[in-house]
Amino acid sequence: MDKTPHSEIWTILQTREGCAVLLRPFNTDIVLPIFIGQLESQSILIGKEGFKAPRPLTHDLFLSLLLEQDLIIEHVEICDIIENIFHAKLVICGGKHTADKPLVMDCRPSDALALSVRCKCPIIVSPEIAKQAGISIDLIFDLAAASGSAAGGGKGKTFSRKKKLKNLQEQLDIAVTNEDYERAAVIRDIINKLGNGNE
Repeated sequence: MDKTPHSEIWTILQTREGCAVLLRPFNTDIVLPIFIGQLESQSILIGKEGFKAPRPLTHDLFLSLLLEQDLIIEHVEICDIIENIFHAKLVICGGKHTADKPLVMDCRPSDALALSVRCKCPIIVSPEIAKQAGISIDLIFDLAAASGSAAGGGKGKTFSRKKKLKNLQEQLDIAVTNEDYERAAVIRDIINKLGNGNE
């Protein structure tokens, strides 16, 4: 399967639906929102910041076990969406598992990301998934701008906000029609932020 360039964890957002990891494929203007649990988001942040817990956390223990068996995670992949749920896999090499015949394990995206930030392995998103579930990075910037735009606001800003709301509503309608509820939730939160800042 052809793959996009490696992706990065751009940020983790708190939304009304829970925590959303925003993955950004390199050299693109889209992000992929993946909703995860609070504990999983904490594990990703701990791994990303390089914090060492007094006792091994679950993801650290798993990597230690791999290391003891001379195995490494070559990369992780966000590979599918089934019934609006993202699926991921670990691609593991070492021992009898070569680059041509790696050990491939199904896993949750949150676990794949928590492991990737610890072992510094690439994160790969299939082009099909990026096209199907990605949203414009401009929408995220709109959310950040809207958070600080409640005060003031002349006619020009109001007009611009109305145009953005109309565009976002159209994208929300498409996401709901396609039953892409995770994407719809992110867009809805952006709409609410913009709406709250409108006069």
